Amino acid sequence: MQEMNLIVAQDDEGLPIRRLALERLHMSYGQFKSAKFGGLLLLDGERVRADKRVKAGQQLVICVPQREGQLCKTSDITLQAAYEDDDILVIDKPAPLPSVAGRKRDAETLENVVYTYLGCPAGFLYRPVNRLDKGTSGLMVVAKHAHAQQFMQAQLHSERFIREYLAVCDGLPPARAGVIDLPIAKENAASIKREIRLDGKPARTHYQLVETGAGRSLLSLRLDTGRTHQIRVHLMAIGCPVTGDFLYGREHIALPNRFALHSSVLTADTPRHGRIHVQSPLPMELRRLL
Repeated sequence: MQEMNLIVAQDDEGLPIRRLALERLHMSYGQFKSAKFGGLLLLDGERVRADKRVKAGQQLVICVPQREGQLCKTSDITLQAAYEDDDILVIDKPAPLPSVAGRKRDAETLENVVYTYLGCPAGFLYRPVNRLDKGTSGLMVVAKHAHAQQFMQAQLHSERFIREYLAVCDGLPPARAGVIDLPIAKENAASIKREIRLDGKPARTHYQLVETGAGRSLLSLRLDTGRTHQIRVHLMAIGCPVTGDFLYGREHIALPNRFALHSSVLTADTPRHGRIHVQSPLPMELRRLL
């Protein structure tokens, strides 16, 4: 039995446990489903339902049953490890590839790729620290054991865990550099889409123009907050949507099932090997857009 722990932050007060498990603990859908039906969701030591809403300061513990046999299918995708030690992997994720498994369990996912890369170990549990959208490429951290996952996630939303992105956008930003400070909310309960709304959660994105070409801009971006779809929503709001973003802009024939957003820099503390600074260059298919 694997325990996953989380102290509820002030920003997460009022969220249901299901959302915390998938978005903060980065559990796969299958892991959460197993814990839910096994009655293994604990809030301050008491068993609760998946739709229970939490309060700041409460302790959430989710016990994930160990699965027997082969946990997921093997993958033919070759893993690009930008950094590796005994505790973590920093992966250069291709796009389109989901970070976690969804309802279609037969679909190719990063979980399958990591499982294969590690030699298909018995008792394998997939432990992503952060997550990228299916259509986003670049750097992402996966822990090799529970302690490493907890150590890395403790700094995830702090200045110790720095992520920078590169985005190719349609059009030009209003200035060469700036800060987009606009609150983001879910469009409605049934939608995955986000929107700028006064009653949304605070969100800040720093951007800087790197170069232009073919009517597009290459922007370097750094986030003060980690809202879902934050970069995509903020760039749409300033009239500079990410190229190929089918949800907030327009699809592009040269980018099937992905968009022009890349996680390019990751700086963080590791459990036993000090601070790391990892970089990933802009993929060639995105460079060609300029």
